[in-house]
Amino acid sequence: MPRHFIITADGGSRGNPGKAAYGAVVYENDQILKEVGASIGIASNNVAEYEGLIAGLKAANEIDPAATILVKMDSKLVVEQMSGRWKVKHPNMQKLAKQAFATHDPKLVSYQWIPREENSHADSILNDVLDSGM
Repeated sequence: MPRHFIITADGGSRGNPGKAAYGAVVYENDQILKEVGASIGIASNNVAEYEGLIAGLKAANEIDPAATILVKMDSKLVVEQMSGRWKVKHPNMQKLAKQAFATHDPKLVSYQWIPREENSHADSILNDVLDSGM
């Protein structure tokens, strides 16, 4: 029976662009399997959101490359672009989208937009990273 993970991911910058970071959490059956967060230097909010997605997918893929994944993010842009409903026009975003597609089999991944308040765990990770000055 294939495993099923839920990933919540978030990215943000202080200033846009500005000091940026991401946070992501991998869940299975409401249990946290892995939390990741890192600073990515100076970047836009959108780049940070994609970096959070990629980190979450990478973490899930390391646990089980055959797992199905539901990604929940409060970035409408990333959710719509990765779902194929919106075109990825910006060259930097195209590179990041390709990287995300290459990280875990895209046929096993679906995306759902969630309100910001439902993404507080991933958001708190990225803010902890930014606050610590990493």
